[in-house]
Amino acid sequence: MTASNNPLLQKFTHKDEATPFDLIKTEHFMPAIHFAIDEAKNNFAKIKLNKETTFENTILALEQVSEKVDTVSTIYFNLFSSEASEAHQALAQEISPLLSNFSSDISLDTEIFQKIKFVFDHRAELKLAGEELKLTEKMYKDFSRNGALLSEADKQKLRQIDQDLSVLSPKFSENVLKATNAFELWIDKKEDLAGLPEGAIEAAAMSAEQKGQKGKWLITLNAPSLIPFLTYASNRDLREKIWRATSSKCFGGPFDNQETILKIVKLKYDRAVLLGYKNYADYILQERMAEKPETVFNFLNKILTPSKLAAEKDLQEVRNFKKQIDGNDEIKPWDFAYYSEKLKEQKYSFNAEELRPYFKLENVIEGVFEHAQRLYGLTFKASTEYPTYHPDVKTFEVSDQDGYVGLFYMDFFPRETKKGGAWMTSFREQGLWGSSVKRPHVSIVCNFTKPTATKPSLLDYNEVTTLFHEFGHALHGLLSKCKYKSLAGTNVYWDFVELPSQIMENWAREKEGLDLFAKHFETNEFLPADLIAKIKKAEKFQSGWMSLRQVSFGLLDMSWYTTDPSTITSVEAFEEKATSVTRVLPKEPNTTQSCSFSHIFAGGYGAGYYSYKWAEVLDADAFEYFKEQGLFNSKVAAQFKNSILSRGGTDHPMKLYVEFRGREPDANSLLRRDGLI
Repeated sequence: MTASNNPLLQKFTHKDEATPFDLIKTEHFMPAIHFAIDEAKNNFAKIKLNKETTFENTILALEQVSEKVDTVSTIYFNLFSSEASEAHQALAQEISPLLSNFSSDISLDTEIFQKIKFVFDHRAELKLAGEELKLTEKMYKDFSRNGALLSEADKQKLRQIDQDLSVLSPKFSENVLKATNAFELWIDKKEDLAGLPEGAIEAAAMSAEQKGQKGKWLITLNAPSLIPFLTYASNRDLREKIWRATSSKCFGGPFDNQETILKIVKLKYDRAVLLGYKNYADYILQERMAEKPETVFNFLNKILTPSKLAAEKDLQEVRNFKKQIDGNDEIKPWDFAYYSEKLKEQKYSFNAEELRPYFKLENVIEGVFEHAQRLYGLTFKASTEYPTYHPDVKTFEVSDQDGYVGLFYMDFFPRETKKGGAWMTSFREQGLWGSSVKRPHVSIVCNFTKPTATKPSLLDYNEVTTLFHEFGHALHGLLSKCKYKSLAGTNVYWDFVELPSQIMENWAREKEGLDLFAKHFETNEFLPADLIAKIKKAEKFQSGWMSLRQVSFGLLDMSWYTTDPSTITSVEAFEEKATSVTRVLPKEPNTTQSCSFSHIFAGGYGAGYYSYKWAEVLDADAFEYFKEQGLFNSKVAAQFKNSILSRGGTDHPMKLYVEFRGREPDANSLLRRDGLI
């Protein structure tokens, strides 16, 4: 295969140079990666030949040295998460080491680093300012933090570490996907479905029929199947079975991740120590708002105390309720969601399933678009001109009063080729590509309730807030107005990146926001005011329990990345020790969170999961400002857009936040919102 017949290496000819998914095949990736790396190495060599050293021929040139590599690898890994055949998945074991070696070739090159250092040291004389200065500082820091100052022997050690990690992280993710797909709970007795909503039963029947088992029902570990079963199914034995399956995912069996975890944490620890840091968390947090592990632990522990007290009250309330209706107060993990939902029904006189008919997916999509229009003047036009990687994917052209803003992809339903969860990504970052600044191509990927034979996709309330969340990330990418792509969009500190996403969730909790899209899929009647009032009343229901859960995940993550891995022999035992302070129910044996904790072992949240809680403080404080001035106040929205959404990583996050809010965030705003103070 040559460059001339490989669509990944040709100029993309679709509108706005959109990714040609209609032409790309799995066999195109390896040749394209090899070609792109060779081209980038040639570009790299040219930079070294320059006799003079300037911002343009060094910093800017390095920013653009590997554009083709960036494009091909981005497409590959995005598809790895959202539409990956076994053949596509298998390529990761080859592609990842290649990319790792290429990255090391650049970041460990002494000549190149000396050129970067020259520009950095002479930045005042060169009169660098704005994004040019920020890009220079970022590049100098990135090279320093990735081994440029090491001895040649240590550079080789670092290179090997990075190569090993490049294989292990995709392997972890692949195991989680395979384990999720491998579990099937087959039900052939209608009575075993007792308690389940009609829609969940119909979805289970459709899943079974797709597997050639008409007349049966199939429950899987995908969230739209798993969560309703744990929440509503009366059959306690089956609830336990599926809870144990999801809680022991990749803990033992053919897709065991225990050894992979121990290897990942050791390699990351060794990497950090080699670079002069105490541990991996110490290394990561240097480039975060928190700055050091002690700050994170103090933050999480501050929230832990009120959260645990509230969670214990939440648990006791559920126990008391269960005793009233069952005669005993024993609560196991597979009982909590079930009895909590019934308690909520009793306390607030509504069932969460009552809301589903009002959240038809298409209406919710129109709702988030309307929010974007009212807040930021954006319009979304559906288009079939752009190819997609799956028929489920929809594309939209985004524009504002000044013209074209970007291309937006939406991919919402589970499939065996897609990993679980929800995320935002980009197929093209906003910023300078070649000689021109280009607009972004942004995507959100979710795993929502699918349509059935008789009903459209009807979301539960958590799915609604998830859509708003990911859409907030998308706005951060779409509204970027930066010059350089490595500073643009969501390329910000990881404990700041969740602010745009989490603040969007707030509009889905307010009557003024819900009134824009929440209407019955059959009658078109709007969500009744009394139901909205009940949602508001129930907003703080078990907020302590949920807060404690997030704190537990944050502490687990920080423990993995602040502990000397030579002292860790058992994943299960280590996890139990790390999270024992957060536990209000006894731990069930042979279960772990770690073995399927993709965020910290296969994603970018290692030593950073606290970011969700950290950003909750920011979003609670920021949204208080909107509530004070008006949910759709144009002045406040413009401030948020101009100070946060459009600025990417062009300045320190706290400076950007203060520019928006007029002060630093009030840490108590979150505790006030959750009713914990």
